[in-house]
Amino acid sequence: MQTDMSIGTQLVWLFTLAIPIACVAWTVTHEEIFKEVTDYCRDRSENARHGYQRKFYYLFTCEYCFSHYVSMGALFLTRYHLLLDDWRGYLLAWFALVWIANQYMSIYARLKVGIKSERVEVEVLEKQLEKKLEKQLEKE
Repeated sequence: MQTDMSIGTQLVWLFTLAIPIACVAWTVTHEEIFKEVTDYCRDRSENARHGYQRKFYYLFTCEYCFSHYVSMGALFLTRYHLLLDDWRGYLLAWFALVWIANQYMSIYARLKVGIKSERVEVEVLEKQLEKKLEKQLEKE
């Protein structure tokens, strides 16, 4: 990552880099493809003998917690920093990326809930329509 980036370029990087961070954090903690791993981690986070084990496994079940580690990996890979060229710029970038990524995940979660509720509404309406049609056919 270049050290002479303008603030505009840094912000573009911030909002762009947060997208794959959100994607990875959400996918690992919520999607079906990692369900077995997440279920195992959830069980261990609740039933492990030691507190440090419970905390370790919990981070794979919480998108917010996991996004810190994904952000750290993204910073390592890209060498992105925010505002300052030294370690403070990396620290600022780390927390800013986590925050933006979690905003993205919140938006996605709301959209997903909205879509699911619309599907349920459609199914209810379809069932009501089927019942009406059945009643009409019985009358005829």
